[in-house]
Amino acid sequence: MRKKKQVAEFRYYKMPENCALFALLGERWRQKYERDIDYLHFHNYLEIGYCYEGNGRMVLGEEEIPYQGGEFTVIPSNYLHTTNSAPGKLSKWEYLFVDVEKLLGKMAAGSPGRMEQMLRAVNSRAALADSGKYRYMGELIRTIMDIMRTGEAFCQEEAEALMTALLMEIARTNGEGTFGYARNTGGGVQRGNLIFRVLDYISDHYSEPLKVGDIAKWAHISETHFRRVFLSYMNMSPLEYINLVRIQAACEYLKKTDEPVAIIAAKCGFTVSSTFNRNFQHITGVTPAQWRKRPENYEQQILKYQIRSEEGW
Repeated sequence: MRKKKQVAEFRYYKMPENCALFALLGERWRQKYERDIDYLHFHNYLEIGYCYEGNGRMVLGEEEIPYQGGEFTVIPSNYLHTTNSAPGKLSKWEYLFVDVEKLLGKMAAGSPGRMEQMLRAVNSRAALADSGKYRYMGELIRTIMDIMRTGEAFCQEEAEALMTALLMEIARTNGEGTFGYARNTGGGVQRGNLIFRVLDYISDHYSEPLKVGDIAKWAHISETHFRRVFLSYMNMSPLEYINLVRIQAACEYLKKTDEPVAIIAAKCGFTVSSTFNRNFQHITGVTPAQWRKRPENYEQQILKYQIRSEEGW
Protein backbone atom coordinates (compact mmCIF):
# COMPACT_ATOMS: atom_id res chain seq x y z
CA MET A 1 0.00 0.00 0.00
CA ARG A 2 1.42 3.41 -0.94
CA LYS A 3 1.93 6.06 1.70
CA LYS A 4 -0.14 9.19 1.30
CA LYS A 5 1.74 12.13 -0.09
CA GLN A 6 2.46 14.97 2.31
CA VAL A 7 1.92 18.53 1.15
CA ALA A 8 3.72 21.73 2.09
CA GLU A 9 2.00 25.02 1.24
CA PHE A 10 3.93 28.23 0.76
CA ARG A 11 1.78 30.96 2.35
CA TYR A 12 3.05 34.15 0.83
CA TYR A 13 2.27 37.37 2.69
CA LYS A 14 2.71 40.85 1.29
CA MET A 15 4.25 43.34 3.71
CA PRO A 16 2.58 46.78 3.72
CA GLU A 17 4.70 49.35 1.94
CA ASN A 18 7.44 50.95 4.09
CA CYS A 19 6.67 48.54 6.95
CA ALA A 20 8.65 45.69 8.49
CA LEU A 21 5.79 44.30 10.61
CA PHE A 22 2.12 43.47 10.23
CA ALA A 23 -0.40 41.74 12.48
CA LEU A 24 -3.31 39.32 12.16
CA LEU A 25 -5.58 40.21 15.08
CA GLY A 26 -9.14 39.81 16.34
CA GLU A 27 -11.92 37.28 16.71
CA ARG A 28 -11.35 35.88 13.24
CA TRP A 29 -8.41 33.99 14.73
CA ARG A 30 -10.54 32.17 17.31
CA GLN A 31 -11.21 29.02 15.32
CA LYS A 32 -10.61 25.32 14.88
CA TYR A 33 -7.11 25.27 13.49
CA GLU A 34 -6.21 22.99 10.59
CA ARG A 35 -8.29 20.01 11.72
CA ASP A 36 -9.21 19.12 8.15
CA ILE A 37 -5.78 19.95 6.68
CA ASP A 38 -3.13 17.23 6.65
CA TYR A 39 -0.15 19.22 5.42
CA LEU A 40 2.38 21.69 6.76
CA HIS A 41 3.03 25.21 5.52
CA PHE A 42 5.72 27.87 5.64
CA HIS A 43 5.89 31.64 5.23
CA ASN A 44 8.13 34.22 3.62
CA TYR A 45 8.44 36.11 6.95
CA LEU A 46 9.22 35.29 10.56
CA GLU A 47 5.97 34.38 12.33
CA ILE A 48 5.30 35.09 16.02
CA GLY A 49 2.05 33.68 17.37
CA TYR A 50 0.40 34.06 20.78
CA CYS A 51 -2.19 31.57 22.03
CA TYR A 52 -4.75 33.22 24.33
CA GLU A 53 -6.95 30.20 24.88
CA GLY A 54 -7.51 26.61 23.81
CA ASN A 55 -5.15 23.72 23.34
CA GLY A 56 -3.98 21.26 20.73
CA ARG A 57 -0.77 20.21 19.05
CA MET A 58 1.80 22.25 17.18
CA VAL A 59 3.92 20.64 14.47
CA LEU A 60 7.35 22.25 14.07
CA GLY A 61 9.43 20.57 11.40
CA GLU A 62 9.19 16.89 12.20
CA GLU A 63 8.27 17.24 15.88
CA GLU A 64 4.73 17.43 17.29
CA ILE A 65 4.36 19.31 20.59
CA PRO A 66 1.26 20.03 22.73
CA TYR A 67 0.30 23.70 23.16
CA GLN A 68 -2.11 25.56 25.43
CA GLY A 69 -3.24 29.09 26.20
CA GLY A 70 -0.49 31.35 27.49
CA GLU A 71 2.15 29.99 25.13
CA PHE A 72 3.73 31.64 22.11
CA THR A 73 5.62 30.55 19.02
CA VAL A 74 8.59 31.99 17.16
CA ILE A 75 8.90 30.41 13.72
CA PRO A 76 11.55 31.50 11.17
CA SER A 77 10.66 32.03 7.54
CA ASN A 78 10.73 28.91 5.35
CA TYR A 79 10.18 26.64 8.39
CA LEU A 80 7.52 23.93 7.99
CA HIS A 81 4.84 23.99 10.67
CA THR A 82 1.12 23.87 11.44
CA THR A 83 -1.31 24.24 14.34
CA ASN A 84 -3.99 21.66 15.17
CA SER A 85 -6.69 22.49 17.72
CA ALA A 86 -7.89 19.75 20.05
CA PRO A 87 -10.76 17.82 18.37
CA GLY A 88 -13.98 19.82 18.48
CA LYS A 89 -12.36 22.74 20.33
CA LEU A 90 -11.60 26.34 19.43
CA SER A 91 -8.25 28.03 19.95
CA LYS A 92 -7.58 31.75 19.85
CA TRP A 93 -4.28 32.86 18.37
CA GLU A 94 -3.03 36.20 17.09
CA TYR A 95 0.00 36.65 14.86
CA LEU A 96 2.80 39.00 13.99
CA PHE A 97 4.79 38.66 10.76
CA VAL A 98 8.19 40.31 10.65
CA ASP A 99 10.61 41.24 7.88
CA VAL A 100 13.59 40.60 10.16
CA GLU A 101 16.24 41.71 7.69
CA LYS A 102 14.49 45.01 6.98
CA LEU A 103 13.89 45.74 10.65
CA LEU A 104 17.37 44.85 11.86
CA GLY A 105 18.92 46.59 8.87
CA LYS A 106 17.97 49.91 10.44
CA MET A 107 20.02 48.98 13.49
CA ALA A 108 23.02 47.48 11.76
CA ALA A 109 23.39 49.95 8.89
CA GLY A 110 27.01 50.01 7.79
CA SER A 111 27.85 46.81 9.62
CA PRO A 112 26.88 43.85 7.39
CA GLY A 113 28.80 41.37 9.55
CA ARG A 114 26.84 42.38 12.63
CA MET A 115 23.62 42.19 10.63
CA GLU A 116 24.37 38.63 9.49
CA GLN A 117 25.19 37.60 13.06
CA MET A 118 21.87 38.92 14.35
CA LEU A 119 19.91 37.29 11.54
CA ARG A 120 21.49 33.91 12.23
CA ALA A 121 20.74 34.20 15.94
CA VAL A 122 17.08 35.14 15.43
CA ASN A 123 16.46 32.46 12.81
CA SER A 124 18.44 29.64 14.42
CA ARG A 125 15.44 27.71 15.78
CA ALA A 126 11.67 27.45 15.96
CA ALA A 127 10.22 27.81 19.45
CA LEU A 128 7.04 27.01 21.36
CA ALA A 129 7.45 28.68 24.74
CA ASP A 130 5.50 29.42 27.95
CA SER A 131 4.93 33.13 28.57
CA GLY A 132 5.09 32.40 32.28
CA LYS A 133 8.67 31.22 31.95
CA TYR A 134 9.65 33.75 29.28
CA ARG A 135 7.69 36.59 30.85
CA TYR A 136 9.50 39.49 29.18
CA MET A 137 9.04 38.08 25.68
CA GLY A 138 5.40 37.22 26.34
CA GLU A 139 4.68 40.74 27.60
CA LEU A 140 6.42 42.30 24.61
CA ILE A 141 4.41 40.19 22.17
CA ARG A 142 1.08 41.10 23.79
CA THR A 143 2.07 44.78 24.01
CA ILE A 144 3.03 44.92 20.33
CA MET A 145 -0.28 43.31 19.38
CA ASP A 146 -2.25 45.75 21.54
CA ILE A 147 -0.42 48.72 20.00
CA MET A 148 -1.13 47.45 16.49
CA ARG A 149 -4.75 46.91 17.49
CA THR A 150 -5.30 50.60 18.32
CA GLY A 151 -4.47 51.90 14.85
CA GLU A 152 -3.47 55.20 16.45
CA ALA A 153 -0.94 57.65 15.02
CA PHE A 154 2.62 56.28 15.06
CA CYS A 155 1.47 52.87 16.29
CA GLN A 156 3.46 51.19 13.51
CA GLU A 157 6.68 52.95 14.50
CA GLU A 158 6.15 52.17 18.19
CA ALA A 159 5.37 48.52 17.46
CA GLU A 160 8.45 48.15 15.25
CA ALA A 161 10.66 49.67 17.96
CA LEU A 162 9.36 47.15 20.49
CA MET A 163 9.70 44.35 17.93
CA THR A 164 13.38 45.22 17.56
CA ALA A 165 13.77 44.76 21.31
CA LEU A 166 11.89 41.46 21.09
CA LEU A 167 14.14 40.20 18.29
CA MET A 168 17.21 41.02 20.36
CA GLU A 169 15.77 39.05 23.27
CA ILE A 170 15.01 36.11 20.96
CA ALA A 171 18.56 36.23 19.57
CA ARG A 172 20.03 36.36 23.07
CA THR A 173 17.90 33.47 24.34
CA ASN A 174 18.69 31.38 21.25
CA GLY A 175 22.38 32.01 21.87
CA GLU A 176 22.04 30.71 25.43
CA GLY A 177 20.48 27.50 24.09
CA THR A 178 17.71 27.57 26.70
CA PHE A 179 14.70 28.47 24.57
CA GLY A 180 11.90 25.88 24.43
CA TYR A 181 12.03 24.67 20.85
CA ALA A 182 11.44 21.74 18.53
CA ARG A 183 14.50 19.50 18.66
CA ASN A 184 15.09 17.94 15.27
CA THR A 185 16.66 14.49 15.09
CA GLY A 186 17.39 12.03 12.32
CA GLY A 187 18.70 12.11 8.78
CA GLY A 188 15.42 13.27 7.33
CA VAL A 189 15.63 16.46 9.35
CA GLN A 190 19.20 17.08 8.21
CA ARG A 191 17.77 17.08 4.73
CA GLY A 192 15.03 19.45 5.85
CA ASN A 193 17.57 21.82 7.42
CA LEU A 194 19.47 21.85 4.13
CA ILE A 195 16.31 22.78 2.26
CA PHE A 196 15.49 25.57 4.73
CA ARG A 197 18.95 27.06 4.19
CA VAL A 198 18.62 26.77 0.43
CA LEU A 199 15.21 28.49 0.44
CA ASP A 200 16.71 31.37 2.39
CA TYR A 201 19.63 31.54 -0.04
CA ILE A 202 17.30 31.68 -3.04
CA SER A 203 15.22 34.42 -1.39
CA ASP A 204 18.39 36.50 -0.98
CA HIS A 205 19.83 35.88 -4.46
CA TYR A 206 16.87 35.33 -6.83
CA SER A 207 17.68 38.51 -8.78
CA GLU A 208 21.14 37.18 -9.65
CA PRO A 209 21.98 34.71 -12.46
CA LEU A 210 21.51 31.70 -10.18
CA LYS A 211 22.61 28.30 -11.41
CA VAL A 212 21.58 25.08 -9.70
CA GLY A 213 25.18 23.90 -9.72
CA ASP A 214 26.30 27.04 -7.90
CA ILE A 215 23.65 26.56 -5.21
CA ALA A 216 24.73 22.94 -4.75
CA LYS A 217 28.34 24.10 -4.42
CA TRP A 218 27.29 26.68 -1.81
CA ALA A 219 25.47 23.89 0.08
CA HIS A 220 28.60 21.67 -0.13
CA ILE A 221 26.92 18.73 -1.89
CA SER A 222 27.02 17.41 -5.43
CA GLU A 223 24.60 18.87 -7.95
CA THR A 224 23.06 15.46 -8.64
CA HIS A 225 22.41 14.81 -4.95
CA PHE A 226 21.11 18.35 -4.43
CA ARG A 227 18.61 18.04 -7.28
CA ARG A 228 17.38 14.69 -5.93
CA VAL A 229 16.97 15.96 -2.35
CA PHE A 230 15.25 19.18 -3.42
CA LEU A 231 12.84 17.37 -5.74
CA SER A 232 11.94 14.71 -3.16
CA TYR A 233 11.33 17.33 -0.46
CA MET A 234 9.54 19.99 -2.53
CA ASN A 235 8.14 17.95 -5.42
CA MET A 236 9.47 20.58 -7.81
CA SER A 237 12.92 21.16 -9.21
CA PRO A 238 15.23 23.87 -7.82
CA LEU A 239 14.77 25.86 -11.02
CA GLU A 240 10.97 25.71 -10.72
CA TYR A 241 11.19 27.08 -7.18
CA ILE A 242 13.60 29.84 -8.23
CA ASN A 243 11.15 30.85 -10.94
CA LEU A 244 8.30 30.92 -8.40
CA VAL A 245 10.20 33.30 -6.13
CA ARG A 246 11.14 35.49 -9.10
CA ILE A 247 7.55 35.70 -10.34
CA GLN A 248 6.35 36.68 -6.85
CA ALA A 249 8.85 39.53 -6.86
CA ALA A 250 7.78 40.51 -10.37
CA CYS A 251 4.15 40.73 -9.24
CA GLU A 252 5.13 43.32 -6.64
CA TYR A 253 7.07 45.38 -9.19
CA LEU A 254 4.20 45.27 -11.67
CA LYS A 255 1.73 46.43 -9.06
CA LYS A 256 3.82 49.17 -7.47
CA THR A 257 5.82 50.61 -10.40
CA ASP A 258 5.29 51.65 -14.00
CA GLU A 259 8.60 50.20 -15.17
CA PRO A 260 8.57 48.31 -18.49
CA VAL A 261 7.99 44.58 -18.24
CA ALA A 262 11.41 43.83 -19.72
CA ILE A 263 13.13 45.88 -17.00
CA ILE A 264 11.15 44.10 -14.27
CA ALA A 265 12.01 40.72 -15.79
CA ALA A 266 15.70 41.59 -15.66
CA LYS A 267 15.44 42.83 -12.06
CA CYS A 268 13.89 39.50 -11.08
CA GLY A 269 16.64 37.41 -12.62
CA PHE A 270 15.20 36.64 -16.07
CA THR A 271 17.64 37.41 -18.88
CA VAL A 272 15.17 36.47 -21.64
CA SER A 273 11.75 38.16 -21.77
CA SER A 274 10.03 35.20 -23.39
CA THR A 275 11.14 32.95 -20.51
CA PHE A 276 9.76 35.48 -18.03
CA ASN A 277 6.43 35.73 -19.83
CA ARG A 278 6.05 31.95 -20.08
CA ASN A 279 6.80 31.39 -16.40
CA PHE A 280 4.60 34.29 -15.32
CA GLN A 281 1.56 32.98 -17.15
CA HIS A 282 2.21 29.40 -15.98
CA ILE A 283 2.21 30.43 -12.30
CA THR A 284 -0.41 33.22 -12.22
CA GLY A 285 -2.64 32.15 -15.10
CA VAL A 286 -2.42 35.60 -16.72
CA THR A 287 0.10 37.69 -18.63
CA PRO A 288 2.21 40.38 -16.92
CA ALA A 289 0.14 43.05 -18.68
CA GLN A 290 -3.11 41.57 -17.36
CA TRP A 291 -1.70 41.39 -13.83
CA ARG A 292 -0.67 45.04 -13.99
CA LYS A 293 -4.13 46.16 -15.08
CA ARG A 294 -6.09 44.24 -12.45
CA PRO A 295 -3.70 42.82 -9.83
CA GLU A 296 -6.43 42.48 -7.21
CA ASN A 297 -8.17 39.87 -9.38
CA TYR A 298 -5.18 37.61 -9.68
CA GLU A 299 -3.29 37.64 -6.37
CA GLN A 300 -5.15 34.58 -5.14
CA GLN A 301 -3.61 32.61 -7.99
CA ILE A 302 -0.12 32.98 -6.60
CA LEU A 303 -1.27 32.59 -2.99
CA LYS A 304 -2.79 29.22 -3.88
CA TYR A 305 0.35 27.92 -5.54
CA GLN A 306 1.30 24.83 -3.58
CA ILE A 307 4.61 23.10 -3.03
CA ARG A 308 4.14 19.38 -2.43
CA SER A 309 6.59 17.67 -0.12
CA GLU A 310 6.96 14.00 -0.89
CA GLU A 311 8.66 11.85 1.77
CA GLY A 312 8.42 8.60 -0.18
CA TRP A 313 5.83 5.94 -0.95
